[in-house]
Amino acid sequence: MTKRIAFLTAAEGIERVELTEPWEALTGAGHTAELLAPEEGEVQTFDHLEAADKHPVDRAVGSASPDEYDALVLPGGVANPDALRMDTDAVAFIRDFVTSGKPVAAICHAAWTLVEADVLEGRRIAAWPSLQTDIRNAGGEWCDEEVVIDGNLITSRNPGDLPAFNAALLDALS
Repeated sequence: MTKRIAFLTAAEGIERVELTEPWEALTGAGHTAELLAPEEGEVQTFDHLEAADKHPVDRAVGSASPDEYDALVLPGGVANPDALRMDTDAVAFIRDFVTSGKPVAAICHAAWTLVEADVLEGRRIAAWPSLQTDIRNAGGEWCDEEVVIDGNLITSRNPGDLPAFNAALLDALS
């Protein structure tokens, strides 16, 4: 059965492979992916610190509802989640999605948005190692594991974990 998946990013600073590889895995499995951002237009991805591709935004997050989607993917990159967690519509969307019980997959620095959404109390998650203190301060447990599944949260540490991250996300949708 085809599922509708929301990808949520800021306007720039997105780690390219953390957007494109899950997108390709999901659409390759027959699902529909939609890119949400705080504003319509385009988003700029990066290969670490080098500008990479631009991608068109399908919809502004303020006009979207978690009820319209079957899962949420939060790509990382350092600047992306740092900017996204300052957007009240994005933070509310993430919080509502997590509390809905539907799958939420966050990789690398995207955990910052989960911290900001205040949804980590008592949860185990994987993320980039520099986020350990933020995760603990938010009531979560940081795990140095390729992929961590805790209820509806699917998390991974870095782009090297993408094969396991994508497999866990596809499994959650089956």
